[in-house]
Amino acid sequence: MNSTLTTKPMNGKQLKNSILQWAIQGKLVPQDPNDEPASVLLERIRAEKARLIKEGKIKKDKNESIIYRGEDNSHYEKFADGTVKCIDEEIPFEIPQGWEWARLGALCSKFSTGPFGTMVHKSDYTDDGIPLVNPTNIKGQQIVNENICKVTRTKYDELRMYVLSENDIVLARRGDLSKCAIVGREQVGWLAGTGSFFLHILGLSLDFFIMLYSSPYAQSYLIGDSVGTTMNNLNQGLLSKMLIPIPPSNEQSRILEHYRFIMPIVERYTVANSERKALDDDLPLQIKKSILQEAIQGKLVPQDPNDEPASALLERIREEKQKLLKDGKLKKKDIVDSIIFKGEDNKYYEKVGGKVLDISDEIPFEVPKSWQWCRLGYVIHLQSGQDLTPDRYSDTPSGIPYITGASNFVDNTILVSRWTTTPTAIAHHGDLLITCKGTVGAMAYNNSGGDFHIARQIMAISSFEISLKYIELCIVFLLPQIEKEAHSIIPGISRDTILHSLIPIPPSNEQAAIVTRVKELYTRL
Repeated sequence: MNSTLTTKPMNGKQLKNSILQWAIQGKLVPQDPNDEPASVLLERIRAEKARLIKEGKIKKDKNESIIYRGEDNSHYEKFADGTVKCIDEEIPFEIPQGWEWARLGALCSKFSTGPFGTMVHKSDYTDDGIPLVNPTNIKGQQIVNENICKVTRTKYDELRMYVLSENDIVLARRGDLSKCAIVGREQVGWLAGTGSFFLHILGLSLDFFIMLYSSPYAQSYLIGDSVGTTMNNLNQGLLSKMLIPIPPSNEQSRILEHYRFIMPIVERYTVANSERKALDDDLPLQIKKSILQEAIQGKLVPQDPNDEPASALLERIREEKQKLLKDGKLKKKDIVDSIIFKGEDNKYYEKVGGKVLDISDEIPFEVPKSWQWCRLGYVIHLQSGQDLTPDRYSDTPSGIPYITGASNFVDNTILVSRWTTTPTAIAHHGDLLITCKGTVGAMAYNNSGGDFHIARQIMAISSFEISLKYIELCIVFLLPQIEKEAHSIIPGISRDTILHSLIPIPPSNEQAAIVTRVKELYTRL
């Protein structure tokens, strides 16, 4: 049976992590058999520590050990008291010949935490004192002076055991355990802060250690073995026991050189990948926008010459509104008295209250002959919402639902959490509800079978013989422009802007066909 191996593309962070992991596993650059093996480097480190102990500059580490590979190919750890332990289960991955494993503590001539929090108080801070390096001052693997705290000279004298030296390494003890930086000359004499470790490594390239410390292996160890309930909190014992893969000195240099060479490429890839992802995320939205534009321009479904033209439909709506007005079921203020037509000069005109206005500049595109332009207010009834005082609603079901805002709109459905027995602003069953203040443009239908009371953050739309689903498509397409034209300190869309918006009206049969086709295309995205 044939099979095809497919791999998911890496993002920038994943690629960088892979490169870091390859580097510390000896897979980034080839090994040179002429390199001095790491075992010789470790011997020199042990000799240097013995000298410092003899001179009284450091104390002997009772837990120090030597890790080696036995004739049976297993890994063993020999401790200062002579005991030997097989540590195969601790070894995280294989390393090349010429490399060695060691505990981090075995590489350090200095290894300490910053002063306890009880040793430094806000009263010890001063504007012109000695700086304290905390993890918040480590950014991009460098120590920055931004928002750095300083302590008084008196407090500095009490904390001399926490003074930093050049080439010390400062690590975060809490929170983001990936924070690390090398102490430069400008920070010599500063103090390690409360939330930090500071250590001095012998024999190992500091830049190689920083790279290793940033690797997925190290971070997995630190986070996996950290203690704490609400945040990562690493202790000195766990950190000192971390196994460090050590390449020969020359290979450390080659790894760093190659790493520095490819990092700019990775950064460019990261930017390009982020831009690609943004395009991928935006593509469905752009396709939807294109589908909507094709729909309301009459390009999505074919026209049927046998369909009743939209002009006849709009005339029936005008007659229906006049009858409702005469019967007292519609107020005069709710009637948009507007007729849009195309003159013999091929320009668009609007007849409003006896006046005829040239609106050619407002018409955004041409529509098929059987279609007609009109103001949205001509074909809909728009009910504005009204807020209720707390004494007029309850969270106990009684009366009708009270819909207050975007929080009631979830996945195009309406969730009810309040009710009122004294409704005034009524949205009827089948109405299209739209949020118009704060979070604007969220829409859902009242398919509850009954009425809703709507707050002022919501408007309810019903239509005269026009498919409400088609009107919804038009509103979605026009919403960015409607929002742009609405003038308000609080984000919102105005009633007048909605009513005044221009929409193209197809024949009734074509409205239904457009709605069906749009839904079909959306399901494919």
